Amino acid sequence: MLRVSLLTLSVVAIAHAELCKPDAQNAFKVRLSIKTALGENAYAWDANEEYLFKAMVAFAMRRYSSKSTTQISNVLLCNVTDRVSFWFVVTDSSKNVTTVPGSVVEAAIRMNRNRINSAFLLSDKTLQFLKITSTLSPPVEPATPVWLIVFGVVLCLIVAGIVFLVVSGIQKHKKKTKESTERENLEEKGEVTVTVENGIPCEVLDLKAGHVNGVFAADDERFTPL
Repeated sequence: MLRVSLLTLSVVAIAHAELCKPDAQNAFKVRLSIKTALGENAYAWDANEEYLFKAMVAFAMRRYSSKSTTQISNVLLCNVTDRVSFWFVVTDSSKNVTTVPGSVVEAAIRMNRNRINSAFLLSDKTLQFLKITSTLSPPVEPATPVWLIVFGVVLCLIVAGIVFLVVSGIQKHKKKTKESTERENLEEKGEVTVTVENGIPCEVLDLKAGHVNGVFAADDERFTPL
């Protein structure tokens, strides 16, 4: 009886070795970057971690299909390296000598990827299923809606434009007031000043004393002594 049991176990072990090997049908390679992800808090990959991985894969298979009866023993690991990479397959729980189709395993892993990552404190970049594409993370929504940001920018531009117009108007008004005051002061003092209009210098008459035209003054002197 013992010999039969040992023979059976040997046959099963040989069968499992054939099922789980690099590039075997329905086999997947996994690579973990624990030190990269956790730094000083990195944990060692040992038999306990392997057991957890098998349990998570079995969980993913059972959660993916309610009809699945996958056990931890149905998840086989092989070619484990010190840099933490290995291959795995999932065997059919009813036969245990054939593997579950790779498409089914891939769908189950993709469906439960976040749960598997969380179990090992890793992410899609540090826990890689090389033949399984990474799940897309949901888009990150900004805390402030985009329309509100655009509205704020437009409102700031409008306010800045209004402030600029008001300030420039005040400055122009002050300049005109100053020029008007200076002109009035000159008129009160009776001083003649030269202004420029359209690029031509013009004399401003002294409104109190008047201004004598030199041409007519000469005529007056010539004809006066009669």
